Amino acid sequence: MRQYWQFISTVLGVIFRHPIAGATLIPILPDDRIVLVRRRDTGTWGLPGGIVDWGEDLPTAAKRELKEETGLDLAQFGRLVGIYSAPDRDPRIHSISMLLEVRATGNLNVEDTTEISEVRAFTRAELPLGNLSHDHDRQLQDYLDGLTTIA
Repeated sequence: MRQYWQFISTVLGVIFRHPIAGATLIPILPDDRIVLVRRRDTGTWGLPGGIVDWGEDLPTAAKRELKEETGLDLAQFGRLVGIYSAPDRDPRIHSISMLLEVRATGNLNVEDTTEISEVRAFTRAELPLGNLSHDHDRQLQDYLDGLTTIA
């Protein structure tokens, strides 16, 4: 019984003492517009993405999150824009986000209505920079500036 409890304690320690890995996406449509989602919890716009599920790799998580939050299909991976790991980048939990540029196709449609209230494509001039959720202003600006960031 003691070994069982020790195993459970170790697993809980790993889960709650280490950052969670996630994918954040910059979906680019064929007409070069950038897709953002409006978060239901804060009402702010942000980049789609989420936590990599247990047993899932990053490409699979990226495809799943893109579909759930935007209704789009991931057509092609672009570049790795950056890795963002500041403990305060997400107010909910310490997470490490891998920011990926992706080419996307399909029709905009929120499938995960518990997290996302709206999805919209923006030209670069229309992007609502300055009040995006989490650290997405920095992430999107790094992308627009052509940077590759480790932060």
